[in-house]
Amino acid sequence: MEANTLSSTANAKTKVSRVLFITRKWGPAIGGMETYCERLTEELAKLAPVDVVALKGRANGSPPSAFSLLFFPFSVLWVLFSTRQRPSVVHLGDMAIWPLGLLALAFFPSAQLVLSAHGTDVAYGARGGLKGSLYSQYLRIGSRLLRRASVIANSRATKARLQKIGWNCSAVVPLATDLRSDATTDYNPKTLLFAGRLVTRKGLGWFVREVLPLLPRDVRLSVIGTRWDASEESALEHPQVDFHGGMPQADLARRFAEAACVIVPNIEPENGEYEGFGLIAPEAASAGGVVIASASGGLTDAVREGETGFLVEAGNRQAWAAKIAEVLDWEAATRRQFIASSQEVAQSHYAWERVAKETAAVYAR
Repeated sequence: MEANTLSSTANAKTKVSRVLFITRKWGPAIGGMETYCERLTEELAKLAPVDVVALKGRANGSPPSAFSLLFFPFSVLWVLFSTRQRPSVVHLGDMAIWPLGLLALAFFPSAQLVLSAHGTDVAYGARGGLKGSLYSQYLRIGSRLLRRASVIANSRATKARLQKIGWNCSAVVPLATDLRSDATTDYNPKTLLFAGRLVTRKGLGWFVREVLPLLPRDVRLSVIGTRWDASEESALEHPQVDFHGGMPQADLARRFAEAACVIVPNIEPENGEYEGFGLIAPEAASAGGVVIASASGGLTDAVREGETGFLVEAGNRQAWAAKIAEVLDWEAATRRQFIASSQEVAQSHYAWERVAKETAAVYAR
């Protein structure tokens, strides 16, 4: 286990106070929360002094071991004890480590405590079972002990879930992406693309069963992602589906641009699971893809309707087939015009600079 402490230089013009950022999500581990913590702190460092206490992942890209996670609070305790510059803001990178907020406030009682809330932070309890129930109770205990804490949600859907369990959600700050595409080849007018983990709520199985039969038989669906739920396996056997497994980001960006459209067909499972944000949507739009996504969960913040993509009623097979058919029938000029505008909006709005500024605004309240 290794705790990483970083420091940055303040912008002389900023009014944001010193920040202590604590996270268990950091490279070389690979994941959305790791990217969030690393990129957010990089951009925050341009606005204010930022000290980072991070638990590094393993060299093979996987999360830290269970032993490292158990030992991490002691590393944080040592940093809190030995630091010479008192922070005015203590920011925790995710909800699961809320007890570290209590620890930090014991050393810096006047500091403002801020937590970032991601989809998996809140949705895990909805999975049910003993683990899900215990985790929900764990978060409720935190909401009672940290009533003065501010929480930044990654979407309005996450905010709604947080408020149900008692947390004070101060702001909704949609995520960002650095993904770009330099693809110069023409798109394939008969290829749809799905990217992401093969879990039930992301809707691949539903789409293959319900929507694909309504489309022309020469339309093919490329699937890029990681096998996860056994219930989704049968979708990969469909004769119009091509499964490619995982793919490097640069190749994925090119595939986004080359597809006729990128589908994000999330469904709403009965157990209450939901998509916290849906980073695939802004990634695809930024890379030059035409995004069609479910108007569900955090996707309503991940897609700007008519600007970076299109939102379709979740689970409505006819509406999905109609929207896809519409995009497939676009004239070349219409497609070029939409993509040029979509990329510009996506790269401007879903930018880490914006995320940092909106986060700093919460600090300054």
